[in-house]
Amino acid sequence: MISQKRRYHSAKTVNIAVRFTIVTTIVLGLIYRLLVTGLSQLISPRQANGRLVEKNGQIIGSRLIAQGFTVDIYFHPRPSPAGAGYDPTPSGGSNLGPTNKQLVDRVKQDVAKLQHEDSGTPIPAGMVTNSGWRLDPELSSASAEFQIARVAKARGISGDALRAVVARHTAARQLGVWGEARVNMLQLNLDENYPAK
Repeated sequence: MISQKRRYHSAKTVNIAVRFTIVTTIVLGLIYRLLVTGLSQLISPRQANGRLVEKNGQIIGSRLIAQGFTVDIYFHPRPSPAGAGYDPTPSGGSNLGPTNKQLVDRVKQDVAKLQHEDSGTPIPAGMVTNSGWRLDPELSSASAEFQIARVAKARGISGDALRAVVARHTAARQLGVWGEARVNMLQLNLDENYPAK
């Protein structure tokens, strides 16, 4: 009699657990996600879709993820441990501390490479250090300024004309307090921003 009650109680507990799992999966895994997606599409569709940038009807990137610009006519983004392809799949920090030999060697190599640009300004830290999540799409205004001489020479335009382009694409500190002035690399590197040679 007791074992029969235990079996009944056990079967009832399993039945409740299974039903609870099914209901929470439907509510939290399906309904909640559809609700949040629908609301975000209504409230701010550009942001919900990844702030994609189109050119001639083609998607060329997102304002939210860095791309590997390496040609001299473009401003280069911050280094990424994700590699030259700036693959967003393994995003996240490298977890290398400031005394890690691998990090120190990589920074020394980047500094040596940038010293050849001879822009007349000190190399900003943002040009040789990764962002916390590997794919920072923005550069500090100091990092953009450092690259002006190289980009102006490659494009055959004056430094002042290029500074005006950078100024138009520079965002101020958030609420005038947080962060620093910054430039979105994809927006800045669009060819239509630059005067013809």
